[in-house]
Amino acid sequence: MLWKPAVFLFTLVAIQVPGAVLNVTCVDATQDTATLRNAIAQSHTGDAIHIHEVCLVNQTIVLSGNRTYSGDSRTGTIIRQADGSNLPALLASDSWALDSAATGEPIRIAHLTLDGNSANNARTNALVIRSWLTVIEDLQVENAPGDGIQITNLSKNNVPLQNTQVNGTLSDCFITGSGGNGIHVVDTGNSVTDWNLLDSWVATSGQSAILMDNAAGWRIAGNHLYGVPQHGIFASRCYATAIESNYIEDFGDSGGKGNTWYGIACTVQGGAASVLSANKVFQFNGEPPSGSFVYIGVPQVNYGTGALDVVNNTIFGAGGASDTGLSYQLGAGAGLLVLSRDNNVQSAGNPRAVGPGVTLIAGY
Repeated sequence: MLWKPAVFLFTLVAIQVPGAVLNVTCVDATQDTATLRNAIAQSHTGDAIHIHEVCLVNQTIVLSGNRTYSGDSRTGTIIRQADGSNLPALLASDSWALDSAATGEPIRIAHLTLDGNSANNARTNALVIRSWLTVIEDLQVENAPGDGIQITNLSKNNVPLQNTQVNGTLSDCFITGSGGNGIHVVDTGNSVTDWNLLDSWVATSGQSAILMDNAAGWRIAGNHLYGVPQHGIFASRCYATAIESNYIEDFGDSGGKGNTWYGIACTVQGGAASVLSANKVFQFNGEPPSGSFVYIGVPQVNYGTGALDVVNNTIFGAGGASDTGLSYQLGAGAGLLVLSRDNNVQSAGNPRAVGPGVTLIAGY
């Protein structure tokens, strides 16, 4: 009897390995739009989309969640809006584009430049994020007709989130030449909380450098802001918020009768205290001919009794009567407790203003 080898039949199945790298090389023509969109459509959870050269786009690039989008460097990879595109967003989270009521899955975007081409477009926000646990790092965002970076609870057609959009980090970015705000947190509900905004530069914005509808649980630290027509940092709904070690080099440059501009402002929620510490707020260019200027202040308490530590800050004013170094105002709240200590206030016409219903407390 002859021995015969057994025969086995196999079916080959293609298996997607998480963490694949998809390389996309652009050619500085509007066909780059389809190249980028197709690469994203073909990607899978866990993939990294690595973008090379200059990409010219005339449609919003929608960022699917659970992916990394990275370039070679700020100068090595540039995504630029084509003339006359007038996009609502140059890049945006998928939940924003799809009008979802739920936040998008995490995104990481890094090591590239976004150019809104404001000379030949209108209204465009360069980067619109509506995703939780997201990392935005080492970007240069320039010439956005609208906001440079917008983190929002609203979709493209203003559908609000029904859940939260928390635990993100924006760091080591340079945002310059925005027609609107450099960094804008839009939150009509109570979704965009508990982020980090760290070690970034915001220059020559059309409006405010950092404008936040909701600063609850945020840490805003180590940022350098200059060329600011309106507010340096205006943080609404401070609740367990930390604003520390920022450098505001001039603010309120647009002036204007009846306007009050803040270097750093917190409107305060009742309950958990917030901390404003070790910030430097200076005015080197002198006061505009009209308007009022508050270097660090609380415009109002929104409800209940607010609490705030304002310690170890340095203020250098323009020396005019319209300058107020520190201002603590109650507004509609029941009370405001402020630990105001060890602040160095120089050349402000009014070093400190304390409104009715505000209590200055001693530390332990």
